[in-house]
Formats: sequence, C-alpha cells, structure tokens
Amino acid sequence: MTETPDTGSRLLLDPSTRVTCPKCEHEFSLAEGFARKSLEALERSSHGALAELQQQARLLEERKARERAAQAETLLRDQLAGMQDLLEAQRRQHAESLEQARALERAGASEREAAARAAVAEQLQRQQAQIEEFRDVELQLRRDREMLEAKQQQLELDVQRRMDEERARIAEAARTAEAERARLREGDLQKKLEDALVQLADTQRQLAQGSQQLQGEVLELILEEELAAAFPLDVVAEVRKGVRGADACHSVRTRTGQAAGTILWEAKRAQKWGTQWPAKLKQDMREAGAEVGVIVTTCFPADWPESQPFGLYEDVWVTGHVSAIALATALRAGLLDAFKARVVAANKGENMEAVYDYLTSPQFAHKLRAVYDAFGRMRTELESERTTMQQRWRRREKQIQIATTQLIAIAGDLQGLAHQELPQLELEPPQPMQDPADPEVAGEDAG
Repeated sequence: MTETPDTGSRLLLDPSTRVTCPKCEHEFSLAEGFARKSLEALERSSHGALAELQQQARLLEERKARERAAQAETLLRDQLAGMQDLLEAQRRQHAESLEQARALERAGASEREAAARAAVAEQLQRQQAQIEEFRDVELQLRRDREMLEAKQQQLELDVQRRMDEERARIAEAARTAEAERARLREGDLQKKLEDALVQLADTQRQLAQGSQQLQGEVLELILEEELAAAFPLDVVAEVRKGVRGADACHSVRTRTGQAAGTILWEAKRAQKWGTQWPAKLKQDMREAGAEVGVIVTTCFPADWPESQPFGLYEDVWVTGHVSAIALATALRAGLLDAFKARVVAANKGENMEAVYDYLTSPQFAHKLRAVYDAFGRMRTELESERTTMQQRWRRREKQIQIATTQLIAIAGDLQGLAHQELPQLELEPPQPMQDPADPEVAGEDAG
C-alpha cells in the first residue's frame, strides 16, 4: 500500500495564479489581491510545502524502487533455488540411470542391454536437453536480474532527473515571481515618479501664478504710491484682496475737499493682452459709479500703435507705467473742469444773488475803506522817505564838490613844485549834479 503526501494542509500557489471574487466575479492575480507581506508569507509557505512534497515523492520513489528490486531479487532467488533443486534431481536420476545401465551390462543380456542402453541413451538425451533448458533458464534469469538492476539504476536516474527538473521549474517560478515583483516595484516607482512630476508641475504652476500675482501687486503698490505723491489733495484707496473691483480707486478732490470724480485704476503685469480686461473694468466702473477707467499694463493689444504711449481703447484708457501719471494729470484736470462746469451751471442764479448781496453789504464797504486807508499810509511813508533822501543827496553832493576841488588843488601844487616834470593830470571836469527838486528827477523817483 503506497502512501500519498498529505496536501490538504498545504497551499501550493504561484503569485501569478488568477482567482475570481465570489461576490463581484472579478478576476485578479494573487499579487494584486494580497498584501506584499501576505503574498511573501504565502510564497514561502508554498515553497516549503513544495520542497516537502518533493522530498516525500523522492523517498516514496526510492522505497518503491527498493521494494521492486527486493521482489525481483526474491523471485530470482526462488527461481534459482528451484532450478538448483531440479538440476540436483536430474543429476540423481542420471546417476540412477547410469547405475541401472551398468547393472544391465553386468547382467550380460545383450537385447536387454541394448534396449536398456537405448532407453538410457534416450533418457540421457532428455536429461541433457533439460539441463540445457535449465541452463538457458538460468542464463535468462541472470539476464533478467541484470535488466532489473539496470532498470533500478535507470529508475534512480529518472528520479534524479525529475528532481532536477522540478528544482529547475521551482527556480524558474521563483525567478518569474521575483521578476513580477520587480516589475510591480518598478511600476510603483514609475507611478510615484509620475505623481511627483505632476506635483512638481502643479507647484511650478502655482509658483508662476504666485509670481505673476506678486509682480501685479508690486506694480499696483508702485502705482498707488506715485498717484498719492503726485496728487496729495486726492484720495487713492486700495481695493482689498478678495473684494470684487479694480486695483485702486482714485477720488479726485478740489482744493476745498469736494469730490470732483472717480478714476478706477487696473494694474496688469502680464505677457499677453487679455481681451476680457476692458469689459471687466467697465463693469467695475458701473458698480463703483466711476467716470473714468484706466488700465496700466506692460502689454498692449495686437492692433495698438507702437508709438502711442496711451489712448482710449474700448471706452477705457490704456497706458503704460511710464505715462500713467501724465495721463492721470490730464484726466484729473478734465474731471475738475467738468465739476466746475456742473457747479456753475447748478448754482448760477444763487451765485449772482450772493455776489450782489456781498457787494452791497457793509462788510464789503469796510474792506474797501481799509484798502484805501492802507494805500494812503503807503503814500505818506513814500513822501517822507523821498524828503529824507533829498536831504541826504544834498549833503553828499556838497561833500563831493569839496573833495573834487581839493583834489584839483593838490594836483596843481604838485605840478608847480615839479617844474612841469610830472605828466599833466587829465582830470575829468565834474558833472553838474542834478537837482533832486528837479521835476524830471522827481518824476523818475515817483515812477
């Protein structure tokens, strides 16, 4: 009775084995359906069970070969013993026949002797044939024994070959499983790499978007600072982030602090002109009630003239950063003029009545009298200063005449003492001084 290996408690499955889910009937491999550690434990258990089955199969084959060899040897031994017994019996019978033949010869009966000899000869021939047959049987048995031994050796060789083939198959399955695991690991790494590249691209896009927003905010802050510095009377307010509207709201104010109008500023720092920018700015103007909208941008529309620094495009003003303040000055002046015209048109009658009341009021008469008195005091001070100056001029004229006369006298004395050896002093005769009381001089001073 041969024993069979117990495989009920062992699991022999390859990781690539396909199984089917009993619920959703979805087919998948063990490598996809189990966790890596569970699959490795299952694989180790399968390899151990397979190795144990191979060991049991090898032991079983060896035991069967030994049993078959023992049976063949026992059968051959029994056959040899039977043939030896048969040969011994034939040998005894042959000896008995020879003894009978010798007895008949000794008896001397010729016929009987001849018959006996013929019978003995025939019996000897039969015995010789049996002996030859026994020898052939023995020879055949020995050949069978040799064949059994050769078959046993061949069986052991076949068992060893099958074991080697099984080992090669197990090694190939292990290599295949390892290659599958390597392919899965490579797929995992490739998936992680692709995910990392996607995340890197998203991060770069977010950084680029953040950089563009930061550049736009920088341009917006510079524009607000320049507007606030150029127009200190106006109010330049920043629109908070997350609030719908333009980037800056410029409220134009008069010197008395009255609001003359509103300019909405939109700062765009991009590589390409956005076709939706004018429409959005006009929508913001309608919501804010602004009169003018301006887009300060680093890029212009495709049909924009190259030499034009600013201009009106789709009912909004478009300009570069360099000419933004100049455009703001012109737009502000226009808003102030329009505001003045509106005020004049609205308050024309009231202003005329107010001017008439002011001209006929005592306050206006007092102010005129005060101005007239101020001019009188200024006239009196001017006359007093003129009299003082005329006296000074008289004293200085007398002093100059005395000094000139003395200088000429000194020059004459020196020439007389030197006996005409000194060069003649050519002194310019003094110009007659104009009388400050002269009406022409007085007129010039008064002028």
